[in-house]
Parts: sequence; structure tokens; C-alpha cells
Amino acid sequence: MMVSDDAAPGRLPGEGAVAVIDIGSNSIRLVVYERLSRAPTVLFNEKVLAGLGRGVGTTNRLSDEAADVALRALMRFRQLCDQIGVVKLLIVATAAVRDAENGREFLNRVEDICGTTVKMLTGKDEAYQSALGVIAGMWKPDGIVGDLGGGSLELVSVTGREIGKGLTYPLGGIRLQEAAGGSIKKAVALVGEALEGADWLSIGTGRAFYAVGGTWRSLARLHMAQTGYPLHVIDHYSIEADEALEFCKVITHSDIGALDCIEVVSKQRRPLLPYGAAVLEQVIRRVRPSRIVMSALGVREGLLYDQLPEEEKILDPLLTAGHEFALLRARSPRHARELVTWTENAFSVLEVEETDEEKRLRTTACLLADIGWRAHPEYRGEQSLSIISNAAFTGVDHPGRAYLALAVYYRHAGPFDEALSPGFRELASLRLKERARTLGASLRVAYLITGSAPGIIGRTGLAVVDGTLELRLPPELGALDGERLAKRLSRLAKMFGLNAAIRVLS
Repeated sequence: MMVSDDAAPGRLPGEGAVAVIDIGSNSIRLVVYERLSRAPTVLFNEKVLAGLGRGVGTTNRLSDEAADVALRALMRFRQLCDQIGVVKLLIVATAAVRDAENGREFLNRVEDICGTTVKMLTGKDEAYQSALGVIAGMWKPDGIVGDLGGGSLELVSVTGREIGKGLTYPLGGIRLQEAAGGSIKKAVALVGEALEGADWLSIGTGRAFYAVGGTWRSLARLHMAQTGYPLHVIDHYSIEADEALEFCKVITHSDIGALDCIEVVSKQRRPLLPYGAAVLEQVIRRVRPSRIVMSALGVREGLLYDQLPEEEKILDPLLTAGHEFALLRARSPRHARELVTWTENAFSVLEVEETDEEKRLRTTACLLADIGWRAHPEYRGEQSLSIISNAAFTGVDHPGRAYLALAVYYRHAGPFDEALSPGFRELASLRLKERARTLGASLRVAYLITGSAPGIIGRTGLAVVDGTLELRLPPELGALDGERLAKRLSRLAKMFGLNAAIRVLS
């Protein structure tokens, strides 16, 4: 059978690619997504540091040089969208263009190039879209969202899917750098003055502070490198507020070029690091959050989320991604779904208690359990662990991500840790690690029963009788009884101090 190779079969069906161009004060970025989805996948991502915001605070105008850089980038982006086959293009402009006298003139040229209308976001719009981005990427967020761009800082409260009060402040990295004349000491004072009287921020006390924006992501990347953090995923990276405060103080009082591990931050971003740290330090002092949580999603993803029908907005982004991975990579997506119910029964029989969040993670792990099957059998565990550890999942924190990776690793490699880095194992709590080990051992039994074929596992069951873990098979599946299956069942049983037996029902 001839199959067209214009587009890979591994692409998910949909109406087509959607793209967002974000014209910011520091960068112009194009992100193309595979389709409109609760768990969007990036097809293409490129940014150009045009620096549109430079000088706007003093001249009230976009410089001709910066505008030319931006317009050349936009011509390239428009061409790329045409080549990729983008069916919907959204373009937004933020603080620099909004505040410049010649901003409308610039946008007219942008619209001529791109052939579509540009939405000029007000400060309130930016805060709202940033909050939607966090809602899109964080499962049931609760705290203050802060989006630091080149021209402005947006702060807004979010609880679940409810967006509360939000304000914008002229504290973007470029604007602050220029207003302070390059003096960090003066920048700290300017931030303090701008936030003076922002008593409403106290609603964030004891809650999370969700940090959005390139400069703050660079700070997080530097913190990761300096602390030897074992997972290089910015989204959901969490720092206790007291530690983040001390880190910001170090950044604002140090020679940036001499900082340990500074090479992990691009040279273009480095000059703005101390200004981003100055803003975050003052925000922490006023909000007094419990922790700082990095969000890789912001205005762009908020715009996409806003396009979704209401029934899709309420979906869990992690479970959505798990279902999509199963559809694209598992031998049988139906079998993956059947494992969710079977392992729920197994945990109940073994008296393993789960919180709602742990059930959510177990469900996702079952959906991901077979994504490494095309790899060499000896490396399926390692490959699955690597894919899951670094996948562009949203809606899961780093301990949860570690649980998912470990559970699928144990499903392939057995309940052994020798090949795992100690740092990665420590991302998950002892409770999560033990549940991941139990799930992995349960899945090892299940896959020997089914061979990944659907419609089988639901006809079997586990039970504990007089200290023995029984695997019960119906008569028509009695031939599946074998030495290898018995060994895997025994290993699962021993984890709970039980004997093991396979029982063929009469």
C-alpha cells in the first residue's frame, strides 16, 4: 500500500496547524502548534531579539532599527507559516508597541506583511492572557501569576480557572534597565516605588507565585545549573520563596559574567538578569508566597486556550497528553486504557492507598506504559524514562513527572534502581517512589498476560486469599499460566510480604 510521505502518520488529526506571533518588547516569537488542543504540541518555535522596547521609555517611539529587525523577522515568519500550512494565525503586540507614538504605524506594516489583524493587548489583557496560560499549563493553580516582559510586569490572581484582580506595572526588564540608567541599586528602588501601596498583593501570601517570562526562565535555568538539579525542564520548576529571595539578592549584587554556570544563560539575556532578579526580589517581599513556580506557558498559550470550546477547557492537560501519546506510540491505545482499571483493582487488592492526584498520575502512567516498545528490549526502560522525563507535558510537577518516568522504567527494567541517577530518584518522595515501583511490577504482570493485545486484561483479576496473591485466569486463558508469569507475580507479591499463585478458574 502506498502511503503519502508529505506528512508523517504520527501526526494527530485536526483542522490543521495554528500559530501565534508574539510581538514583545524584547523578542518577536513565532510558535506553530500541531493543532488546537488542550495539550498543544509545538511544531516550530523561533524568536528574534529585536529589542523593540529599547528607548520607548525616553523617546516614546519605536526605533527605526528595531522596527526593521522586527519586520524582517515577521516576513520570515509569514513565509514559514505558509510553508507549514498554518490554518489560523494569531498575532499580538504588547507593551512596547502599545506605549510608542508610532506603534500604530508599525502595526499597519505588520498587518500588510502578515495579512491578518494584530491584536494590541492592553496591560489588563496581558495579565488576563498570562493567567489563562498558567491555567492551561498548571492543574488547579492557586496563587499570583507574574509575567515579566521587556516593557511591563503583569500581576494577577488565579484560583483554579477563576481569574481575579490584575494590574500592570512599568517594570519590564528593558524599561527598568533604561530608567535606572544601568544602576541596579536604582532599579531596586524604582521597583520598590512602583509596588509601594500594592496592598492587594497580600492575597498571594502563603500561596504559589507563578513566574512567566524569558528573563525569569533564565534565572531558573541558572539556579538549576548552580544547584545541580537533575531535570532540565523549566515548566513547574519550584523554588522555596526564602531560597529564591536569597538567590535574587546574589544576582543583583554580583558581576553577572563571573557567576558560576552563567554559560547556561544566553549572552543576549544576561544583561537583563539582575533587573529580573530585582523585580522578583521585591515581588517576593510584598507577596510573601510559599514558593516560586516557573511556568513555560504564558500569553501565547493563554490565547490558544481561549480559543478552545468550553468542554475542552475543563479537560486535564496531563491526561489529554497521555491519551495522545498512547494513540501515537502504544501498540494498542485501548489496551493502555484497560490497564487503568486493572491497576486500580490491583492497588485496591494490595491495599495501596492513593490520593486523587496519585490516581491521576497512575492513570497517566498506564497510558504511557507502552511508548518505548519500538526500542531495543534492553533499552526500553531507559528510553521511556528519558522521553517521559523530558516530554513537553503540562499539568504535572517534577515529583509527579518523576513518578511517571519511574513507573514506566520499572515496567520494563524491573523494580531495580541501579541504572538510575540518585538525583533523579530523589525528585519523587518515598511514597511516590513506592507507588511507582508497585505500578511497574503490576504492569510487568499485566503485559505478560496480554502481550499488549486489547480485550484480555479485563477478564483477569487479582485477589489476596490467606496471605497469597492470586492471579485468576478464566478457563479460556488458562494456557497463559507459565513460569515467567509466575515469577513476575511472585515478585509483585513479595513486595507486600505475600506468597503468589496463578489460579485457573473452573
